[in-house]
Amino acid sequence: MNINDLELFKHLSTNLHFGKTALECNISPSCLSRTIQRLENDIGKKLFLRNNRSVSLTPAGTSFKEYCEDALIRFNLFKNSLNTDLVLRGEINLYCSVTAILSILPRIFKRFRRTYPEVMIHVQTGDAALAITKLQTAEADIAIAALPDRQPAGLEFLELVETPLLFICPKFFPDVVIVNRGTIDWEKTPIILPVKGLSRERVEKWFADKNMQPNIYSQVAGNEAIIAMVSMGSGVGIVPKLVLEKSSLRNEVSVLDIEPKLKPFIVGTCTTATNLKNAVIQAFWAIVTEET
Repeated sequence: MNINDLELFKHLSTNLHFGKTALECNISPSCLSRTIQRLENDIGKKLFLRNNRSVSLTPAGTSFKEYCEDALIRFNLFKNSLNTDLVLRGEINLYCSVTAILSILPRIFKRFRRTYPEVMIHVQTGDAALAITKLQTAEADIAIAALPDRQPAGLEFLELVETPLLFICPKFFPDVVIVNRGTIDWEKTPIILPVKGLSRERVEKWFADKNMQPNIYSQVAGNEAIIAMVSMGSGVGIVPKLVLEKSSLRNEVSVLDIEPKLKPFIVGTCTTATNLKNAVIQAFWAIVTEET
């Protein structure tokens, strides 16, 4: 087996989708299948269970995934240690939301690229609720994420900005919000919630503290999608102010004055203690520290 084989296995073991891994790793599905078969022959055990509907790791596959992630980290550390020309080289895999790209990272990227032009930054955007998971599964070296109420062990965090968590309603569909005796009737007003993540946890606690059962109309992945659904009159949503300010639909929704306020987000740069042993990630971390 070689490093490329390990990287392919790591990608596949994380997303469990042969087609997606083949596409994102720029390899044909047949070549990916042959690579996995070769690894299974070398190890002497099946690594994946496959049928027409799903792919899953076998017990041997789960153990090999841990070995693979550790081997790739050690290999990258070894490569960095061989740089003797004093020019930092390497790459960083960063995960963040589209909002982070627009509002948080431009100044940091500009300075980092000017200081370390030989370092490549690979950016993957997606639902902010997945950011911590992307770090824990080694899909990302660094992530922009909201700090959870309980910080996971081994997670390093640099605060970048604090942003309120807002209730928003459609500006042009006033009948969506049901008012009863001067207050919002949350058991009748449709609510659009994120599928999972910190904002979901905080709004559920908010309703629980009020001993209310919200009328959940839809559960959506991604804050941008929540804003879009609210703007179309589907219900009331909950999103960070930072996301709303950068949304092209911000003028089609209104912010509700709700008390008590939801606990705000503290957004920052995250990585693991293990990743910080890498000189490239250390350099990015230092730039973020100086910029904040």
